[in-house]
Amino acid sequence: MEPLILYFVLFFPGVFASSVPPDASAAGTIAFSVIRELGRTLTYTIPSLALLWYLISLSTSQEDVSGILKKLKKTDLLSFIFGIPGLILIGFAVSFLISLLSHNKGLAPPLKVEAPQDIIGWVVMIIACLGTGYLEESYFRHYLLTKLKNQFPNSIARIAISTILFSVCHIYEGPWGIINAFLAGLLLSMLYTRHKSLHGIAWAHGAYNIFVYTMGIYNS
Repeated sequence: MEPLILYFVLFFPGVFASSVPPDASAAGTIAFSVIRELGRTLTYTIPSLALLWYLISLSTSQEDVSGILKKLKKTDLLSFIFGIPGLILIGFAVSFLISLLSHNKGLAPPLKVEAPQDIIGWVVMIIACLGTGYLEESYFRHYLLTKLKNQFPNSIARIAISTILFSVCHIYEGPWGIINAFLAGLLLSMLYTRHKSLHGIAWAHGAYNIFVYTMGIYNS
């Protein structure tokens, strides 16, 4: 019950608050806002991470928690090396489907994100992306996959549940966002199951989000 309650508490307020920013243009582009991203990081991402890791610490020794958060391992680098190109390939594959079906089937493409316009914006964006990476990977991979071990000994079942919940909380991005999140969640869950590395997949997740914003340079 705790994982389900935590899922709705942590992610669904963000889903509804992030659905369509008021500064989304008629051309289908979401303008980058330093104030919006900084506010979301300070009032949502950091408090959510603190709550999540407080609950994790209640069922895990302080030594284990410190080891997870501080100790870097070879597997962290391996997870990142395999994770970031995998996420980018998934993103390009979904983008190709978007361009193909949007023209041929009349399906509306998703909103595009605009890149930051100055150095302060880039710094805030990078911090926000890494924070999101750590929050979502801490919950969907480290916390959830561990919590489900008793109920679902089969790792495939745990990966499926984690991936479905991860994709559903991206519903605000529309059907294309759900598909992208499903494939990305599948990859990240498999990497975590294989390497047990939180840092590696969080870095890959954050780096991919940064990559998406960087591609926004070509949308402007």
